[in-house]
Amino acid sequence: MSIERWVPLFGWLRSYNRKLLSRDALAAIIVTLMLVPQALAYALLAGLPPEMGLYASMLPLVLYAIFGTSASLAVGPVAVAALMTASALSNFASPGSPEYIGAALVLAALSGLILIAMGVLRLGFLVNFLSHPVISGFITASGILIAISQLRHILGVEASGHNIIDLMGALLSQWQQVNITTLLIGLGVWSFLLVCRKRLNTWLTAIGVSASIAGLIVKAAPISAVIATTLLAWGLNLEQRGVALVGAVPSGLPALALPNLEQSLWLSLLPAALLISLVGFVESVSVAQTLAAKRRQRIDPNQELIALGMANLGAGISGGSPVSGGFSRSVVNFEAGAATPLAGAFTALGIMLSTLLLTDLLAFLPTATLAATIIVAVGTLIDLPAVKRTWQYSRSDGLAMVATLLLTLLHSVELGIISGVVLSLGLHLYRTSQPHSAVIGRVPGTEHFRNVKRHQVETDENVAMLRIDESLYFANARYLEDTVMALAARSPSLKHIVLTCQAVNAIDASALESLEAINARLNDSGAKLHLAEVKGPVMDRLQHTDFCRELTGQVFFTTFDAWQALAHPAEANSPLLPTQREETTSCNSDTPR
Repeated sequence: MSIERWVPLFGWLRSYNRKLLSRDALAAIIVTLMLVPQALAYALLAGLPPEMGLYASMLPLVLYAIFGTSASLAVGPVAVAALMTASALSNFASPGSPEYIGAALVLAALSGLILIAMGVLRLGFLVNFLSHPVISGFITASGILIAISQLRHILGVEASGHNIIDLMGALLSQWQQVNITTLLIGLGVWSFLLVCRKRLNTWLTAIGVSASIAGLIVKAAPISAVIATTLLAWGLNLEQRGVALVGAVPSGLPALALPNLEQSLWLSLLPAALLISLVGFVESVSVAQTLAAKRRQRIDPNQELIALGMANLGAGISGGSPVSGGFSRSVVNFEAGAATPLAGAFTALGIMLSTLLLTDLLAFLPTATLAATIIVAVGTLIDLPAVKRTWQYSRSDGLAMVATLLLTLLHSVELGIISGVVLSLGLHLYRTSQPHSAVIGRVPGTEHFRNVKRHQVETDENVAMLRIDESLYFANARYLEDTVMALAARSPSLKHIVLTCQAVNAIDASALESLEAINARLNDSGAKLHLAEVKGPVMDRLQHTDFCRELTGQVFFTTFDAWQALAHPAEANSPLLPTQREETTSCNSDTPR
């Protein structure tokens, strides 16, 4: 059981059979067709030699198959990680230089070590600080930046920059140097891939092609574009017309070697590695959980941390760049019927064969083809309507999303996501520092209690019941004091104030001190403080405190018990269950709640 906990492969491999093998092999063939051009393209996006994209699609996929828990997640180079890699490394060296490549290997290995450490320490919960609106805004902005950054390859000009202002300025300054042949290739491939994605499946099924074959043809469209434009560039000698080609791609498998161990370089890349790790993990786990739910399977997020960490560490020692789970490839892997993580290992085998047999042909591949492939692929990342939907539902979440999007576009990917996280946490603290509360009354003839401002309910001039709709902690402790004392000041006839704690999941030390202050101040004014519906874990911590011993009132099992005892004491004398009597008379009750 211990081995299976850390190496899930040993669990599912026992029941592996020929049927599962055929499903995994078919899925691997389809994903390989997608991954070859994407791996080359994302290496180009990261500012790395094209072969590094292929190297990142070998050992990392095998390691994920050993340690991963998702049957459908397709690990490898992805657009967002490539963009973040380029952004992080551009400050260290020129793209494509030996120093740049060495830093990329360190970045991959460091990301892997961070993820493994988080998995071993079971720190997967930390990614919850990356809220969905922040991630959505960041990915949308990244998709826009990636698409714009690839226009230079479509136009055949030199342009660089880390934000939309720099990129657009550089592109506009080079408009007179546009290479028409390159532009025609880029626009042709972009149009072809777009038509294939949106229309080809419908056209093929209309003429009688089976749905499975039609889907395979559509998924192979990027490979078709690569083959066609490679042959075109070779046959017409387009390099002589100024068309940029991929150039010589080393044949053979990558050598295993440790990355640069210079301490200063590792420390410098640590912040970028942390961001790449967190964003990659959130994206990967979101995809994996969504696909697993469709088959009523489950994944282990902490084990996924270890699996993705091993994959990145593998990339760092085998000449690759940072990797994570790709959305489009994972969906294709799922739809193709991948049954186990072994489909990824078979994909790695396909990439190995491609590296051994096809690299001579790839030398004639126009970079405009890869750029068009990237632009079409990242189109699925851009979701601008989500900004409007989020803003309409929650202004605070919408603000975090817009800030992340704009800062990523206008400044840098690092500032965008860091600002989004900080803003999300700040807005959360602000919201919870002023929790919603309501004075409640009894719905006539029932044991239910509702907001007096929303419903026709029964109240009592001597009793006020205040429902607090938030856990109590340092940020809202003073607000609680102000709310309770304002309620007492408005109603001089009050003798009892009951805090109903249905929504209170925790009370920290600061809030406990506030409760003690409230209890003392109410006692000085001749009123008593009571609690009702305190949850078991909260009561476990309260029952041995000074507050519980000094509480002037009682802790009631239910709000209705408090109503009967305080507003209608005559009714409260009717026989109660033993547990009810104990709950309404002892703060230190051990009865489970």
